[in-house]
Amino acid sequence: MGVEKRFFSFRNCYHVMILGISGSPRAKTTEYVLREALKKLEERGFETAFFSVRGRKIGFCNHCDYCLKKKGCVIQDDMQELHPLLRDAEGIVIASPVYNGGISAQTKAVMDRTRALVASDPDVFRGKVGMAVAVGGDRAGGQELAIQQMMTFYTLNGVLTLSGGFFGANIGATFWSKDTMEGVMADEEGFRSLRKTVKRFAEFLQGRGSSASV
Repeated sequence: MGVEKRFFSFRNCYHVMILGISGSPRAKTTEYVLREALKKLEERGFETAFFSVRGRKIGFCNHCDYCLKKKGCVIQDDMQELHPLLRDAEGIVIASPVYNGGISAQTKAVMDRTRALVASDPDVFRGKVGMAVAVGGDRAGGQELAIQQMMTFYTLNGVLTLSGGFFGANIGATFWSKDTMEGVMADEEGFRSLRKTVKRFAEFLQGRGSSASV
């Protein structure tokens, strides 16, 4: 399963690549919500790339320090496909299902395995913009805790984290799926939080582009 890249050309288009990472091992609610987020960004003129952990081999970081002593990661797997996308992206959207009150093991593995990328270039993430999406089966299943984990990853690596702001999306987009596709599609508050977060995320990147062209 390859990386999907899409670009919609509008009058006001932005040559900025947004990378969406689905941390779910299934093609279910988390992937659906992430694709909806990327679609909204495409409608605003952004290029997007979609990467899913589903069906991929991404091992856990061994903290062996190989990447500090030599170039690259000692573990050669599908993470090698994600590294150049992370390097090229100006915006990152991480979406994770909520497992046991936090992010999925697959999402955590992706975060940990960026160590080799950072070792090769300590500023690789500096100045990028990030947003987080969490999808939980329960109303209070740990969505905010999952988002905080993603925000911590962003903060540690110099990524500017954006939420949708007060009244509905204080720290990002959260969904209550009731463990069904029908449940997530019917979550009006979840989609309101997604619209607010995408709007602020896009407007920030658009503003940055306008400032750079002055």
